Formats: sequence, C-alpha cells, structure tokens
Amino acid sequence: MILKRYRNFVLMMLTLVYVFNFVDRQLIVILQESIKKDLNLSDTQLGLLSGFTFAIFYVTLGIPIARLADRTNRKNTVAISLGIWSAMTAFSGLARNFIQLLLARIGVGVGEAGGSPAAHAMISDYFPPQKRSTALSIYSTGIYFGILIGFLMGGYLNQHLGWRTAFFVVGIPGIIFSILFYVSVKEPRKGATDVSATSTIENQSLGKVLKQLYSTNTFVYLALATGLHVFCLYGLLNWTPSFLSRLHGMKNSEIGSLLGPIFGISGAIGSFAGGFLTDHFGKKDKRRYMIIPAYAVILSIFFAAGVLFIQNTTLSLICLGCCASLQSVYLGPSIAVAHSLVPASMRSLTSAILFFVLNLIGLGLGPLVVGIISDQLAPSLGIESLRWAMSIIIVIGAVSTIFFFIAAKKLAVDLQLKRQ
Repeated sequence: MILKRYRNFVLMMLTLVYVFNFVDRQLIVILQESIKKDLNLSDTQLGLLSGFTFAIFYVTLGIPIARLADRTNRKNTVAISLGIWSAMTAFSGLARNFIQLLLARIGVGVGEAGGSPAAHAMISDYFPPQKRSTALSIYSTGIYFGILIGFLMGGYLNQHLGWRTAFFVVGIPGIIFSILFYVSVKEPRKGATDVSATSTIENQSLGKVLKQLYSTNTFVYLALATGLHVFCLYGLLNWTPSFLSRLHGMKNSEIGSLLGPIFGISGAIGSFAGGFLTDHFGKKDKRRYMIIPAYAVILSIFFAAGVLFIQNTTLSLICLGCCASLQSVYLGPSIAVAHSLVPASMRSLTSAILFFVLNLIGLGLGPLVVGIISDQLAPSLGIESLRWAMSIIIVIGAVSTIFFFIAAKKLAVDLQLKRQ
C-alpha cells in the first residue's frame, strides 16, 4: 500500500518539475519584445520560436520517449528530461541570431518531451481513479506557477540585466533540481492503484495503443476539443505581453509583474477547481468530466473578447484573469478521462499521444497563426493588427466546446464497454 504522505510528496516533486517546465517554456514570451528588437525579428519568427518549432519537436519526440518510459523507469525519464531542458534554456542566452536561438528552443522542446507523459503515468499509479483528476489537476497547477515565476523573474531580469541573463538565471536551478528529484523520488509499480491490474502491466506497442484509443469515440473528440482549446490558450497567452506593450503602452517590467500573478494565480485556481469539481460531480455522472470543462470554455470566450476589445487597461486585465482561470479547467479532467480509457501499461503513451494532438494544434499553430495574421494585417492596420489577429481565438474556442460536448456523450458509453 502506498503511504499517503509519500505519494503527496511525489506529487509535490512532480508539480515542481512542471513548474520548471513552464518557467523555461514561457520565459521567452515575456522576453520576446526585447529579443525582437535585439535580433530584428518578425512576428512570424516570434511565433516560430515560442510555438511551432518548439512544439513540433516536443510532440514528435514525446511519443517514443513515452514508449520508453512505459517500458523502463519513468522517474529516471523525468529527471533526465528536466536536466536537458534546463541546460538548453541556459544556452538560449548565448544565441546571437535567430537560427541559434531557434536551435536552443528546439533543445528545450526535446528535453520537455519526456516530462509530462511519464509524470502523468506516475501520478495515475500513485493515486486511485476517484482521486486522479484532482491529483492531475494539482500537477497541472505547475503550468501556472511556472508562468507566474517566469513572467515575474523574466520581466525583472529583462529590465535590469537583459534577456540573455534571464535565460542563464532561470535555466541553472533546473539542473540542480533534476539531481534532487532523481535521489528522492521512487518509481511506483505500474497499475498499483487500479482495482484490476493483473495483465495490464505488460508492455504495449504503439500500434496497439493507437488502435485502443481510436476505437474509443471519446478519445478522438477529446483530442480535438483540447487541441482547439489550447490553440486559444496559447494564442492568448503567448501574445498578451506584446498586446499590452503595443496596444496599452505598458513596459516589460510592468507587464511581467502583472501577468505573472494574473496567469499564475488565476490559472492555478482554475486548474485545481477543474479537478476538484469533476471528481466531485463526476461520481454519479462521468460525463461531467467533459461537461464542466465545456462550460468553462464557453465562459472564457466572453472574457477573451473583453481582454481584446475593452480599451480600459484595468478592465482588460480583470477579464484576462477570469479568462485564464476558466481556460485552465480542462487539463486535469482531460488527462484523467484519457487514462480511464486504457490499462496502466498504456498511460505514458496515451498522455504522449494526447499531448501530440493538443500541442501540435495548440502550441504549434496557436502562436504561429496569430503571428502570421498579425504580419499580414500590419500594413493596413498597424499595431491594431495584433488585436484582430488574436481575435481568431473567439471562433476557435466556440468550435472546441462542440467537441467537448460530443466527448461527454461518448464517455459513458466507452467506460461501460470497457467494464464488459
């Protein structure tokens, strides 16, 4: 039996790893206006740095690394991955042109590819099904605490020491923490908290996992729903610092000090609430694991419109906090639902496949598409081009809710078939 105190310690350590993940990943967002001026970059190039190029390596390598994690030691995978992406973050500060910075960001993506899928599987083996959505949502708060730290530190360091120093200061602690994680966390037995886990500990092929997931209508619609939603999330998150700088005339240090708490605190609250509410209300009706995120996305669309089109800076930032909280509800429940559809030996790979779709559509295309549209509209609209480019998230967000509701309808049927 897994001791409650120790499993909570492991959850805390994994969450801290995720904090480092997003500090390193989002640091470039708060620094991008300074990088743009220093290296003479376009919005499309910024979208490639913070989105598509990072995402393509992150999601592509995530699948084979997750396959390896399912077959070997997931704790070691997490520790090594943390060390690699932290080192590459530090190397980003040495870049002298777009290509060098692009290669460093690719290195960050390669390292981060091994983090979340293995961590998700460990959490599902430490926590029973009725507590998984909450545990995974607590883990997902690492996203928002990472954004909080990254924006605050990034804005301050950028203002006082420059963007290159910011990459050094943020990257080095992650290397140290990877060693601490390696020596203090134990690998759980696969399927340790499942009611029935007799034959599920055997290793599964990628083809078998894909066949299993494709045979469940829930996963297909869940992947599409989360992918489109994350398109909106990153389309807003990665361009908000530039939006506030260009259209509200705010300084980098001011933006970092405001966006850190807004995204960090609001997002963490929303993430935890998503897991708690779905575990609570999902006891009687499993469809609520998808219905609750769907309603949260609907509400977030209205607040996103407020962020973009309300001219008053204070009101725009209030809308941003509400939007960030609502946008973060989806992740813990989505991972929990995906894991509920497969045996324990498929969980790392299932997370990797979900994150492949989620990040390819969301992280890969969200910032890039906004950047391309902004560049195309700039000759006629000037700085207003970014506002209208970001407004695409309103339409995409509405489409994502449709898929969340369809996934909710399919979930009860798929879980019933799994029990038979």
